[in-house]
Amino acid sequence: MPPRPVRPASLLLRAARAPGLAALLLGASLLPGAAAQGVVSPAQAVFNRVNLLIQTEYGGLSTVDREALTREYQARLDAVCAPSPTTCDEAKAYPVLEAELTALGDDHSFFQTPEDYQEFVASVTGGNRLQFGVKLARLDGQNRVVTEVVPGSVAAEAGLRRGDVLLTLNGQPYVYEDLRRAREEGRTITLGAERQGQPLTVTVTARESSTRDLPRLSFVPGAGSSEVAVLRIPTFLSGGGVAQGVHDLVGQAQARGASGLIVDLRGNGGGSLSECDSAVSAFVPSLTRVARSPDGNARTVVSRGTRVEGGQLLGSVRNPNLWAGPVAVLVDSGSASCSEFFAFEMQYARRGPVIGEETAGVGNTATRVWQAGEGAVQLTILNYAKPDGTPYPQSIQPDEARAQGEAELRLLTQGTDALLQAGVQALQRAPTLSLDPFRSRP
Repeated sequence: MPPRPVRPASLLLRAARAPGLAALLLGASLLPGAAAQGVVSPAQAVFNRVNLLIQTEYGGLSTVDREALTREYQARLDAVCAPSPTTCDEAKAYPVLEAELTALGDDHSFFQTPEDYQEFVASVTGGNRLQFGVKLARLDGQNRVVTEVVPGSVAAEAGLRRGDVLLTLNGQPYVYEDLRRAREEGRTITLGAERQGQPLTVTVTARESSTRDLPRLSFVPGAGSSEVAVLRIPTFLSGGGVAQGVHDLVGQAQARGASGLIVDLRGNGGGSLSECDSAVSAFVPSLTRVARSPDGNARTVVSRGTRVEGGQLLGSVRNPNLWAGPVAVLVDSGSASCSEFFAFEMQYARRGPVIGEETAGVGNTATRVWQAGEGAVQLTILNYAKPDGTPYPQSIQPDEARAQGEAELRLLTQGTDALLQAGVQALQRAPTLSLDPFRSRP
């Protein structure tokens, strides 16, 4: 399953928009026993917090009766907390809230346990956490294929590469849970791997390191003697710097004389829409989007790395660059949230083909995260359209569909990235940009 998409958090609760509802959620009609007399357990408190947000802040497309949903899951919480209604532990509410958010029927909205929330905060802020710096995909039961190695990480220092197959851990058959526990405990482990049929052994120890995973540039052979730039954008989180990195790397590709450029968004679970917008403006001279919510509409205009929303400047990059040559975008089922926005803007502007699998399907709304007790809740707060009313699609249908299954993973273990090769070939048919970015207008 792809990681759940996230966008920048706001911890402000605008409960004043529905004061009567707050009374409903906290009143005796919903709270059992002693809670009705003013004693609220930790479990009830976090339930109240989440449900107030569901009622007042949700702006998605679900048609579920949310007041009825609250009553139904209040009854479930009552049953769970019946043995200790005034002291029921907060954690008792977590599975109830997870089930309630699932029943809401909006894949963009979900409850985050304290562990999930800590991971989210680290990713958004670029904070540190214990990690190896490697991303894996399943192959043959428990075996895993390395799909990405973060530059400067423990895994990179140990010499692991994309396409390596993990087979053993400390001499025993590889099991993901053993790797996870070793990471959490910071233990040194020995991994037995295979690289294109040859055995490989590496020793790694998880360490505290930054979660920032910024864009990076590499080059592969193109047609004839030309070179193609590959711009890998693993995430739009990383505590800022993604858009600036994209513009800087586009400038490097231009300076090197690359004949084409491939934007690799595979496995990019999203992040900051502002970072995404400013990044895509390195390929699209200008774009305009309308955010629709119960409070009204707001227009966003992005041009030359600058983002303006409702007439206010919300961000810009230094020394923006515009790639005018052929470009292609790679996506898969793990490309989600604002990486889907990126791909759609490229399609809408007819900048170049999007190649790969249908994306995750969370690309037409925005979400916000609020802390709730020790955990948090992510909710859809609005949806998007173009100025002419064209809605953003829930998922991106590639211009060239190519499955990314076991056969493609096996090719990767043999040193062949089939989708990347397809992108290189597509560049020969991709258009070039004829607009002068300094004359274009949003």
